[in-house]
Amino acid sequence: MSEHGAVADEPSIYDEGSTAHVPLRIAAVAALGGLLFGYDSSVINGANDSIAKRFHVDSVSLGFAVASALLGAAVGAMLAGRIADRFGRLTTMKVAAVLFLISAIVTGFAPALWVVVLGRILGGLGVGLASVIAPAYIAEISPAHVRGRLGSLQQLAIVTGIFLAFLVNYTLQKIAGSADAVLWLGQPAWRWMFLMMAIPAVVYGVLAFTIPESPRFLISQGRIDQARRVLGGLLGTRGLDVKIVQIRQTLKSERKPSIRDLKGPAFGLAPIVWVGILLSVFQQFVGINVIFYYSNILWQAVGFDQSQAFLISLISSIINVLTTLIAIATIDKFGRKPLLLVGSAGMTISLAVMAFVFATAPVVNGTPHLNSWQGPVALIAANLFVIAFGMSWGPVVWVLLGETFPNRIRASALSVAAAAQWVANWIITETFPSLRDLSLGLAYGLYAGFALLSFVFVKRWVRETNGVELEDMHHTVD
Repeated sequence: MSEHGAVADEPSIYDEGSTAHVPLRIAAVAALGGLLFGYDSSVINGANDSIAKRFHVDSVSLGFAVASALLGAAVGAMLAGRIADRFGRLTTMKVAAVLFLISAIVTGFAPALWVVVLGRILGGLGVGLASVIAPAYIAEISPAHVRGRLGSLQQLAIVTGIFLAFLVNYTLQKIAGSADAVLWLGQPAWRWMFLMMAIPAVVYGVLAFTIPESPRFLISQGRIDQARRVLGGLLGTRGLDVKIVQIRQTLKSERKPSIRDLKGPAFGLAPIVWVGILLSVFQQFVGINVIFYYSNILWQAVGFDQSQAFLISLISSIINVLTTLIAIATIDKFGRKPLLLVGSAGMTISLAVMAFVFATAPVVNGTPHLNSWQGPVALIAANLFVIAFGMSWGPVVWVLLGETFPNRIRASALSVAAAAQWVANWIITETFPSLRDLSLGLAYGLYAGFALLSFVFVKRWVRETNGVELEDMHHTVD
């Protein structure tokens, strides 16, 4: 044993031919926050109509109730960096788990709309924390050659959470007969949709005690011996001291990370921070969450019954999971930028088709009614949009946000980018009910325009990070 406590060289998972089961297991636990993120964000899709009836709310009030979680998420994302840098990545995960649990109980038993909003905001705080800490933590414990795949676990967990939310919603409404019907303990099915989130929240909180703290956080706190033990378990001991020196050099100064580290010449922020912000904004401005927050109401409005609408939403969520698996299999082979470009092109075309269908559909009493060909075309286009997003902008943005920023500013920069994402999500979610009442063709036309702009943005400003070590990311801020 050396003076640093190292043992004889062992295989390193940084070698291409080695296995990565240790970081895979750890990353999978961290990504469970994404599952709760997806469930909490989408569960209200099955309860929208019931909430509107139960509390007698109009489209604007319903939009605010749905979007209230996103306000909490924006705040949670902004706080996540400070919490993570001061108290650690694991503490942030545990706080998020508690917030998810409280949200499930408060929302499930809410006696009034304002209590629903309160529960959604609490859940949103948890979503915001999870949206920052999972990609940051996964990037910090992953070898470069598999970091894209491991980072994609975050999006896989998110879409799995969306799928579980839709599956639970569909199952509960089928058992009860409708979302409004009483199911168990005198409570209607829609309330149980929220209460079910308590189960994964507890699992996430418990498993957070089984994984190690980020070695880069430990080094930033001067806890070198602990960092060495964690790194040894992750990558073996060959070259361990060299890796620690590299990490310490990128952290540079002794002072704690601060939001001030993000300052730069481009409107007050470093250019790389703006790239992260715009990646986040475009991910939301293409309107993906309209599909996952409002699809039941949307499909019912154009002629499908409640059961069919639930089933269509469930099918879309399954497609989302499958396409995310495709992204995981290809992201480290083809790179981040090519997948984003292909996805932008696919989203532009499919959204334009949806805009055309809804713009040309006959309107009866303010609601478009799809004819024999328009209904199938709209469904196909909507699911092609989900495919294009799921194989690209869904997982790739989270991977880029986790790995693009240098060590020193990662948590803080991720907080700002994730907060921008939730504000953008809130804008889309809040405005869709009013846009729907005005014109679905206009709504999807706007989303198609943003998808086209996203192509231009990626082509011009996004840099490829495939295979680059985190300690070599400093050049991206030059």
